[in-house]
Amino acid sequence: MRNRAALITGGATGIGKRTAAALAESGVHLVINYRSSQEEAVSLCKELTDKHGTKNIPIQGDISIASDCEKIVQAALRAFPAIDILVHNAGPYVHERIGMADYSFDQWNYLINGNLNAVFYLSKMLLPKMREKKWGRIITIGFDRVEAASGWIYRSAFAAAKTGAASLTKSIALEEAGNGITANMVCPGDIIGEWKEKDIEDTAEAKDSFSPVGRPGTGEDIARVISFLADEKSSFITGGIIPVTGGKDVLGKMHQE
Repeated sequence: MRNRAALITGGATGIGKRTAAALAESGVHLVINYRSSQEEAVSLCKELTDKHGTKNIPIQGDISIASDCEKIVQAALRAFPAIDILVHNAGPYVHERIGMADYSFDQWNYLINGNLNAVFYLSKMLLPKMREKKWGRIITIGFDRVEAASGWIYRSAFAAAKTGAASLTKSIALEEAGNGITANMVCPGDIIGEWKEKDIEDTAEAKDSFSPVGRPGTGEDIARVISFLADEKSSFITGGIIPVTGGKDVLGKMHQE
């Protein structure tokens, strides 16, 4: 993976941060996109450069805004000849329970833009360089059972956007297979709070009675899968929707809350 470059949206904290660490360990240079976590992004870039010798740069931008996506890509391509790996990790989520009819137009558009349209914006702008190199990896983030287009009570905008992103990911996979470009979606389980940045070994004493595997999920669980999909030898895996849930019925749990 040496001399590859990746753009990770929302890469300064949480699962994005763990993904950045996993890719840097493989020798991948990084563009760490952030919206408001400037201090964390700058610190992470320095930490990974010092540890792995990779070139890592922070770039601010709100991926729900098309012009910001353009700015992010332009800055990334000034730093690197191409972005070989796009990890679309960022995606706005509203924790407040809102019925579909109670969304404002602005709230709805923000969630659709950040979780669906941004995948189109960034993929469209980065694909030409990937095609030139005949190599690329596009990895999006979904949710449990997204491929079934399941309803999600009080999360209609997020669910609709991610379901659309799943279909878009599969379409990109079909259209770009001949160009050496893969596209897959990773669907994290119920990974919350500090666990998003934890190691798997941190769960040694932790229990989750609702999880079939008996432990909580971590950011490392997700980062390992993303790193695998980005690998040079993972070219036969494309169009996949990959759950990383520990076997837990995440959507069922959400419906009961």
